[in-house]
Amino acid sequence: MRKTIIAFAIAVTVAFGCVNTGLASPKTKTKAKSLYTRLGGKKAIKAVIDQFVSNVANDTRINKFFAAAASDPKRLAHLKKMLVEQVCNATGGPCKYTGKDMVTAHKGMNITDADFNALVEDLVAALNKFKVGQTEQNELLGALAGLKPQIVGQ
Repeated sequence: MRKTIIAFAIAVTVAFGCVNTGLASPKTKTKAKSLYTRLGGKKAIKAVIDQFVSNVANDTRINKFFAAAASDPKRLAHLKKMLVEQVCNATGGPCKYTGKDMVTAHKGMNITDADFNALVEDLVAALNKFKVGQTEQNELLGALAGLKPQIVGQ
């Protein structure tokens, strides 16, 4: 009798373990979609970046930092490309960021916390325009937040 109870307990434990790890059936095993996929991929990221750059260009608090790039179509296209690569990479997409590291890219700009916060507000406005969900916005902002110490005060 005791062997039967032990065997039953082991069987129940194994069964619950399989259910909890997704091994019990293919239906219980789901792979979470990457943030890149949930944002809509590269095409959607490009659209958000285009709007973001437009928001920044119209933001008198920070547009001075982008004046040189805005006045040169090649530089502006390069800036957008780097931003798309960066967001694509940071969200689990297939892109590789090929630009400068953040310290080098922002050296001598003397960007303040207020400047950085204005930039984030412009990004959030772009995300809102495209009705990006709050969960995805929070994940994206979290993924990019680590860059702040490399940008502010350089």
